[in-house]
Amino acid sequence: MKTVSGGGDSSARRITAMLIAPGTIWMLLFLVVPMLMMVYVSFWTQKTFSIEPTLTADSWVAFFSSETYFAALLRTIKIWLIVLATTFALGYPTALFIGLFIKNKTVQTIVLVLCVVPFWTSFLIRVLAWRPMLGKEGAVNIVLEKLGLIAEPIEVLLFTEFSVVVGMTQIYVVFMVGPIAFMLSRIDPSLIEAARDLGAGTWRIFRTIIFPLSLPGVVVGAIFVSVMVLGEFATSAALSGRKVNLLGNIIVTQVGSLKWAFAAVAGVILTAVMAVVVAVLLRFVDLRKEL
Repeated sequence: MKTVSGGGDSSARRITAMLIAPGTIWMLLFLVVPMLMMVYVSFWTQKTFSIEPTLTADSWVAFFSSETYFAALLRTIKIWLIVLATTFALGYPTALFIGLFIKNKTVQTIVLVLCVVPFWTSFLIRVLAWRPMLGKEGAVNIVLEKLGLIAEPIEVLLFTEFSVVVGMTQIYVVFMVGPIAFMLSRIDPSLIEAARDLGAGTWRIFRTIIFPLSLPGVVVGAIFVSVMVLGEFATSAALSGRKVNLLGNIIVTQVGSLKWAFAAVAGVILTAVMAVVVAVLLRFVDLRKEL
């Protein structure tokens, strides 16, 4: 009996290993190895238009000793926090309406599809569409002037951090809406009815039932938004007139200048920031248990 049991355990382990192997190999080849290579290249010696595999920390010293590049890192974190807050502020009420107030599943699906309609067009078109909206002679200034709210056009609407935040919020808010709406739609209506029967008010129901149960969706949405915003460069370049340089813009510029080591340094730092952000967000909820 012991021999049979041992053979069964060994067979089960082999089957488990065979099932895990493809995913493990894929992760090693296309995630772990490229990241290790990026760290390795960041220590190479950077010449003017070439790079040598001689290890040095010059590129790291140059990054943190440069006020411009370190400011780009801080600006990236600043804009990420603002966009994360704005997407949550706009996305949560929308998801709340879709997930709780729309009872028909078909209608819920239709509304969610409408939320992703902008993604049927090119990313670049959606970004550039904000230029005629926010420009000095754009639609926003024209409407405000017609309503008598301003005497002259507002110039800070375009080619500033404000325009970058507006563009990113519009583009990425749907990634906050979807996960939250999914979690809200799973809430049993009887829980809310029972809370009302026990005398709980609307705010208390939201604070003790609705928001805690929707928290996994908030975390997933925050992870989606964070990863995409932290790696952004196109929206910033298009809506700020290259006046707002994020870490992604630094990487693109350095790659275009053939400064691979310096680009690798910025890439490693950006990856580390993303990893910290995701790790912190995952501490708020156990996604494997909740989802």
